[in-house]
Amino acid sequence: MKRFSLAIFMLALTLTTTQAQVFDNLPDPIEDVNKVVDNTPDSIAKALMSRPAPGSTRIGSNPVLFLIGNSTMRNGTKGDGSNGQWGWGYYANQYFNANKITVENQALGGMSTRTFYTKLWPAVREALQSGDWVIVSIGHNDNGPFDEGRARAVIPGIGPDSLNVTIKETGEKETVYTYGGYMRRYVSEIRAKGANPILMSLTPRDAYDELTGKIVRKPQGKWLEELSVELDVPYVDLNEISGAKLDSYSHWKEKYHFFGDHIHTSYYGAQMNARSAAEGIMASNHPKLNVLKGMMMNVGLKKVDVKRETGKPIVFITGDSTVKNADKEKDGMWGWGAFANTIFNEKKITPVNVAIAGRSTRTYLREGRWEAIYNTLQPGDFVLIEFGHNDICPITDKKARGVIPGTKDTCHVYKMEADGSFVVVYSFGWYLKKFIDDVREKGATPILVSLTPRNEWPNGKVERRNDSYGKWYREVVEETGVDFLDIHNIIADYLDKKFKGKEDALPYFKKDHTHTSMMGAKNNAKCVAKGLKQMKHPLAKYLK
Repeated sequence: MKRFSLAIFMLALTLTTTQAQVFDNLPDPIEDVNKVVDNTPDSIAKALMSRPAPGSTRIGSNPVLFLIGNSTMRNGTKGDGSNGQWGWGYYANQYFNANKITVENQALGGMSTRTFYTKLWPAVREALQSGDWVIVSIGHNDNGPFDEGRARAVIPGIGPDSLNVTIKETGEKETVYTYGGYMRRYVSEIRAKGANPILMSLTPRDAYDELTGKIVRKPQGKWLEELSVELDVPYVDLNEISGAKLDSYSHWKEKYHFFGDHIHTSYYGAQMNARSAAEGIMASNHPKLNVLKGMMMNVGLKKVDVKRETGKPIVFITGDSTVKNADKEKDGMWGWGAFANTIFNEKKITPVNVAIAGRSTRTYLREGRWEAIYNTLQPGDFVLIEFGHNDICPITDKKARGVIPGTKDTCHVYKMEADGSFVVVYSFGWYLKKFIDDVREKGATPILVSLTPRNEWPNGKVERRNDSYGKWYREVVEETGVDFLDIHNIIADYLDKKFKGKEDALPYFKKDHTHTSMMGAKNNAKCVAKGLKQMKHPLAKYLK
């Protein structure tokens, strides 16, 4: 691999939009000791230009929260997820009231504690004003050579040691300090501007300790904890907060919080780290954070609004319009979940219909509806998981609800037509497996429910989609061992027995071939009860 010299890197840091085109034919970049390449040479300028000019997001006299970090905080050339990786700084603003404070992500991939301080920090420091806040969470790239290549290594620890080096490619002389030495400089210079520093440990990596079986905790956490006492500065142990969450997940779930390698996070990992950072700030007892806490929001977990009664489990019913529709007019469209109280004994269990029309597995998850269920679940609860009608749709159109057909753990980065955003979309089976895994994690019982049949009658029999959805459901069942309620075929058996064709079955449907009338929805609810009894499922004991 050709050597990407520090001189070229330094020059790229100062490029303008026009100048960036000059670097289309630069040599290959250097791969670091972690086998990671954060930016190609011709994208460094684009990455820098995508970062806001320090202080440019300030609104009037409001403070700014500056984020100092590397690719785990701001990933990719433009930080827009086009590579499937996201830094948590992209999502940090959702926890701060924009009318009181703006969040400015100044992180850049490939930076170490040292290179950020020498190359990017001066501009941020110049933009600081009294009352601002600065989160310093950096250190993933502090290894490698001291005096060649990226020349970004720091001396481990927090002692007073230093090292004088001469960069081989440029002849530039530099004094290298310990990790703690740089942190003391950040803190001192932040305070000199009347701003408020916050030390935050690194994001965890996808790496398990062979002895404990838990996610490895990075040593910078202990160093920062010691420095926080020495300097009386607020400290948030992001490494521990997120690490503990990853420890609580199945290995399958832990893995999808990363994307492409063992360091950089997926959308799920970035969202987790952003929440962990906010939770850490809110949970801190350091009095200096009280002002910042007053500018925060959304830190509390989103939950389903349901009254939980002691000794009574909840059965959550998820799905689309075939489960929950308008459910109002006698001659309108109804979902079978509207009649859950006709099959479940409400003295023993609380049925909660959390389905919503038009949703696929992907949109149900994206909109935070699944998150609310996940946060509400308790051991002993049940979750009926019924999706499919809206899943095999266009993936990138305005509704953006389509998923990849099949059940393999496959995914792809797609560009959405509506807003040009990049999204990693997974397979139908992957989303189902996520729901199943999440429910089990909470000690509750998932039940996979097949989609309701449509009023289509090829060859004189009601349509059965057993060679597509049916096949996928059974593959998920085989892989996960989840309980399977096949109402698709139970309802189809009933329709075949009762009706002679599409016209004959119209009283059970409304307006189209998918949505049910009140009569059809009531019958579908009865079929759910029938299926649970046939399965001899534990949930059946809560039926009327």
